[in-house]
Amino acid sequence: MASVLPELAANRAVSLPELLTSRECRQARQQAWLAQHQSTLLVLTLVVPGGVKDSALTRNIFNLGWQALQHMWVEQGWHCLQAETLALSTGCEGFVALQADAQRVKYCAMQLEVQQPIGRLWDIDVLDSQGRILSRRDLGLAERRCLLCSQPAKLCARQRQHSSEQLLQEMERMLNDALATR
Repeated sequence: MASVLPELAANRAVSLPELLTSRECRQARQQAWLAQHQSTLLVLTLVVPGGVKDSALTRNIFNLGWQALQHMWVEQGWHCLQAETLALSTGCEGFVALQADAQRVKYCAMQLEVQQPIGRLWDIDVLDSQGRILSRRDLGLAERRCLLCSQPAKLCARQRQHSSEQLLQEMERMLNDALATR
């Protein structure tokens, strides 16, 4: 399956209303996919600080995540009913309908996030066939940590502990490290 092209990124800040509309549209797409396939749904987005959600940096990180997910479902022997990526100004999104146990898919997806250093930037949601999102907590895992310190990511974000520039520099470093080990 094709990756999203980094050179076609929007490279512009998006507004809060655009982000909220994008989230609503993603939820509607999820419901449509669940209704169509009645299977486990995997959704890939990214954790991206700041206003620019679609850039060459984010598209390269997304592509690594998409490739890792493709490898995962093939390696696990899961039947893929449909897979699609969307390159949006509010950030790339990937959808995969799988004939597989949702808890097993969530466990394997979280392993990708943990085992691959760049995986910390991937936000992989797994929904069961009834549309229930499986959380890290469901599988006994701790909440995400900040990219720059050991605090919970939500706490750092809420308190604005780090600038967007610092976080984006760390993302760039993580991408370069991931590409160097390929």
